[in-house]
Amino acid sequence: MPVTIKDIKTILTQPAGSKLVIVKIITSDDGLYGLGCATFTQRFEAVHAAIEHHLKPFLIGRDVDRIEEIWQMSAVNSYWRNGPVLNNAISGVDQALWDIKGKRAGMPVYQLLGGKCREGAAVYGHAGGDTPEAVVDSIRGFEEEGYRYIRCQMGGYGGKASNLAKPEGAPDGAYYHRKEYMMNHLRMFEHIRSELGFEVELCHDIHERLQPIEAVGFAKDMEQFKLFFLEDALAPEDNDWFKNIREQCSTPLAMGELFNHPHEWRPLIEGRLIDFMRMHVSQMGGITPARNVAAFGNMYGVRTAWHGPGDTSPVGHAANLHLDLWAPNFGIQEWCRFNELVYDMFPGLPEVRNGYLYPSEGAGLGIDIDEELAAKYPCSNEVIQWTQTRLPDGSPARP
Repeated sequence: MPVTIKDIKTILTQPAGSKLVIVKIITSDDGLYGLGCATFTQRFEAVHAAIEHHLKPFLIGRDVDRIEEIWQMSAVNSYWRNGPVLNNAISGVDQALWDIKGKRAGMPVYQLLGGKCREGAAVYGHAGGDTPEAVVDSIRGFEEEGYRYIRCQMGGYGGKASNLAKPEGAPDGAYYHRKEYMMNHLRMFEHIRSELGFEVELCHDIHERLQPIEAVGFAKDMEQFKLFFLEDALAPEDNDWFKNIREQCSTPLAMGELFNHPHEWRPLIEGRLIDFMRMHVSQMGGITPARNVAAFGNMYGVRTAWHGPGDTSPVGHAANLHLDLWAPNFGIQEWCRFNELVYDMFPGLPEVRNGYLYPSEGAGLGIDIDEELAAKYPCSNEVIQWTQTRLPDGSPARP
């Protein structure tokens, strides 16, 4: 007799800055359940509604073993597809089903994918500061903790513009100046390399804040600093410009955290126009599509670098890690360093030791949630401020 989906529960919690969405699938086998990440922190209420009002009634009673069929049918049951709300909702279900599959097999999920290619996943942390000197100090702090890969930003995404001449009546917003950002960060990386040399691996995130022709020039200027990768040089709408960057320089490129649709990542991988795929695993629909894309990228020499900020839940980080341990073309894993409260709330959350991320080795995803503790930290709805970005004249701009 098959084990079926008896109930689906959506858990909303905010133990730190990000609003997390966790899906719990309860099965017909008493005591057996699975957890998945459906976190879209800026639109968590919409994902919650999609799960509770649409996916839940669609999935109750289905066989938990049929992960592929459930993913395919969930993706097309709404007819319109490949949007962030629906993909994240499907991801929560998909990851929870993989968790259940592993628990039933008595194995970690990476064993179901094909087994380990490595014992731990190398991670990078986020160094920052308002001056080049402060960024160097931040990098040294990470190095003391054993990190060998470090992302460097000065003044946040796009920097903090200091020489703005706004027009009268300019609205409030997160202002930045593209040229000032580029000049400041070139000086920052020159200072970092002069102080720390070239042994430490450095990354940088443009966060799609440049015009395409500016991104081409900036990537070329950054070539001298030998980055591990330059992230989000272009917005998804400007993917065709990656060819121009490739023709100009050898700076390694990472892209994908905003991607929802296979037609966004497929041409970049097939054309070898990027070096690292950066998709947000819940944004693309969960472990099932991420597994397929990792295998696809391996044929073209494109490595994984799954998105791993604080708005990927601990369950999502566990899913990332199982993919990391298995994928032959693993590159690096972003890590956000959760606080003690989050570790208490999510027993089995992976841990970093000497720059490597290790799983708990429990069956399934190896992670659980303390629902009573999670309930003490409800999500607060608010208007997002940091994505209200503007250019010096007040024009809306990409975050």
